[in-house]
Amino acid sequence: MLLPPSNWLPQAPLEHLHLDWLTSAGVEVAILRLDQIDPLISGNKWFKLVEHLKAADRAGAEGIISLGGAHSNHLHALAAAGKRLGFKTVGLLRGHAQDTPTVRDLQTFGMQLHWLGYGGYRARHQPGFWEPWHAQYPHLFAVPEGGGGLPGALGCAAINEQAQAQLPALGWSDYHAWWLACGTGTTLAGLVLAEQGERPVHGALAVPDDHGVAQQVESIMRDAELTNAGYALIDASRGGFAKVDPLLLEFIEQTEQAIGIPLEPLYTGKALLALKQQVEEGRFARGTRLIFVHTGGLQGRRGFTGNP
Repeated sequence: MLLPPSNWLPQAPLEHLHLDWLTSAGVEVAILRLDQIDPLISGNKWFKLVEHLKAADRAGAEGIISLGGAHSNHLHALAAAGKRLGFKTVGLLRGHAQDTPTVRDLQTFGMQLHWLGYGGYRARHQPGFWEPWHAQYPHLFAVPEGGGGLPGALGCAAINEQAQAQLPALGWSDYHAWWLACGTGTTLAGLVLAEQGERPVHGALAVPDDHGVAQQVESIMRDAELTNAGYALIDASRGGFAKVDPLLLEFIEQTEQAIGIPLEPLYTGKALLALKQQVEEGRFARGTRLIFVHTGGLQGRRGFTGNP
């Protein structure tokens, strides 16, 4: 079995977010702390994995093979889950061998690593890419980069349930929209599927348009046969994936001091700064209530040279 006991379900606390720029605009925000669900299998990554693990179980697989980079939150969560739950994991990594904190963890957790180079990694979407890996690891189940696709989105739909269950404790009877960072769009797609058009989901893009997030989300919507998909994508990449600047780093430092919640500059920090800019531009009316998703990824800060 690749799945944890049925009574193991990581819970993310929902907390009021108190920041001056929200108070001034009359906008209320609650932050869903996916960074706190588990010390190692953190953030949105477990939710993206769970339906893939169920499919692997049904296929009789002995473990998972997947892809990512040298700082991959996805591979880190997958390797940690494999170590904790006792299944084999193999990682196909972008580029050439690097010694990063994440890579060291992957090795400690027992993940078998293969470095594909950059050209080899770019070929991951080509027909036939998986054939040699299936031949080498016939008892492993292949999971897309980042745990994406419709199974990843369906797992993320549970995030909606966790937030809604905690609304009474906040004193909220309802909320108006979601806001979160997007790297592949899978988590956003899961929330869109859960909402079924009831409330919009705003995705702050941590990557440029050419990374194909919009196309991936649309592909998931088609696979789910959902036509009334209420979501919007906002460019928050600040020039590219992993691109940072002094304004972003200063914002993260000031925000962490103000609220005591750790952020990281690739996803959640960018998403929160983009929300601040949208709020100050008057996008949201006074009285609006938003749920902001902290998608985790804090382990990746260790290898970031501009770490605030």
